[in-house]
Amino acid sequence: MENASVNPVIEFEHVSLSFDEKKVLTDISFRMDHAGTLILLGVAGTGKSVLLKLALGLLKPDAGKIKVDGVDTVPLPEAKIRPIRKGMGMVFQEGALFDSLSVYENVAYPLREAGDHDEERIETRVREVLGFVEMEHAIEKLPSELSGGMRRRVSIARAIADRPGIMLYDSPTAGLDPVTAHTITVLIAKLRDAERVSSIVVTHRPQDGYVLANFRYVKGQQNLVPALTHGDNGSAPATRFMVLRDCGIYFQGTGPELANEADTYLRKFLV
Repeated sequence: MENASVNPVIEFEHVSLSFDEKKVLTDISFRMDHAGTLILLGVAGTGKSVLLKLALGLLKPDAGKIKVDGVDTVPLPEAKIRPIRKGMGMVFQEGALFDSLSVYENVAYPLREAGDHDEERIETRVREVLGFVEMEHAIEKLPSELSGGMRRRVSIARAIADRPGIMLYDSPTAGLDPVTAHTITVLIAKLRDAERVSSIVVTHRPQDGYVLANFRYVKGQQNLVPALTHGDNGSAPATRFMVLRDCGIYFQGTGPELANEADTYLRKFLV
């Protein structure tokens, strides 16, 4: 595998996909660099979740290339995609926790699936990631005993348990109240800035994207701090926005570029 610092972490080149006769994505091209964030916007049914499944290698496109750390995954068989997928974490919209398993067992699950049988090491890692998302106090609880925001935080802990370098979030703040939604957005920024994890964030909330673009996490600070536009220590996070419409990319650019767009559809969409 080529050096990830040279290659984009994820790159789509002219990717198209149809289900039967229905076009879902057409000629999608973008790249995401190391520790960058792509905010993926669009109304329901525009292919945002499908794009995440393509990035994971769960779906194969009809045309185009999908590169992860410089490796085109499209022609690879499942056996060769699996180790690449191991470096990617996925947070589903509803958390997708196992209802019959405790928080501890949910978070431990991917570690055991990866072949780790050292229970002491597993417990150490589970407590570490639950501490990261401030959920260690709920370690013995079942998902049914947690609020929606707490389940979402546990799902993030589970996704990062095996130390992925790439995180994919499918509407992580959907259905949450504004305060809880902000808590989840802060966690995404914390993971990006503290662990240098690259992220694609599907969301219906443009405000989540603006927080990630304009604020950053600093160790020891309880809240996010404004990102500066200069200086190595305070530089703004590498965040780009992409809006899908009619199976294709309608807009791609920075937060200021999106905010200054005069396009009628984008103005209406962003209100």
